[in-house]
Amino acid sequence: MSKFSDFNFAGHKALIRVDFNVPLDADLNITDDNRMTATIPTIKKVLADGGSVILMSHFGRPKAGPENKFSLKHLVNPLYKLLNAGHTNPAIGDGSTRVFFADDCIGEQAALTASMLRPGEVLLLENLRFHKEEEKGDEAFAEKLSKLGDVYVNDAFGTAHRAHASTAVIAKFFPASNRMFGLLMNDEVSSAEKVLHQAEKPFCAIIGGAKVSDKILIIENLLQRATDIIIGGGMAYTFLKARAVRSVHHSVKMTVCKPLWTYWKWPNKKCKYSFTRRFGDCR
Repeated sequence: MSKFSDFNFAGHKALIRVDFNVPLDADLNITDDNRMTATIPTIKKVLADGGSVILMSHFGRPKAGPENKFSLKHLVNPLYKLLNAGHTNPAIGDGSTRVFFADDCIGEQAALTASMLRPGEVLLLENLRFHKEEEKGDEAFAEKLSKLGDVYVNDAFGTAHRAHASTAVIAKFFPASNRMFGLLMNDEVSSAEKVLHQAEKPFCAIIGGAKVSDKILIIENLLQRATDIIIGGGMAYTFLKARAVRSVHHSVKMTVCKPLWTYWKWPNKKCKYSFTRRFGDCR
């Protein structure tokens, strides 16, 4: 059993870092709610124990403070529906889980709403990235966030590698007994450890995404273990550029991609086929 599964959240306010960075259409409707759905078991565990939940997440890439299209208020109703789909909450008489929204992630309103939460209730905070301090890993900002709950749960596997205030810094403001991974994070970490240390060969690793910088360390580890590696998504263009093929690329990690090509020592024709035929026309 994990530390999270063993913990009794009765009477606690769990501050949970989630990844609700879901895609929206032009009318601000969610087109894929997988990231939200994946963290529902973690939230429900806290509620079933008799605790309350404060959710914090980033959303998109706002450049200069609050923007309506990047507001997490658009996710309140979808979150309510996910939490109440076939769910009976013993702490609420009518069986529904109430979801509140704070129009900032710090400040008076967020603190007051969090303090008034009753067992079985959920508070969704506004976009963390409306504050530049989040991505800078600002310690004072992290401390302000930490005041909203008495237990910290990190369930945002997709952003766990970033040294941001809500992921890498905030945990220091909680005692060791009151900081932990959520169910999603535990599952993802266990899966990664199995692939890296227990996988039976042959096995093929498929890696996608736009930014090579987020995946380089994973690729370097897999080079020692995987039989084959397939690279797709936007990051494939950086590897194409490393082979002097004209393409869109992430220039920050060009110096890393070139040595990786040398390590693989693939014949030129195979390299060209693998990347230009499979990924070169994906724009």
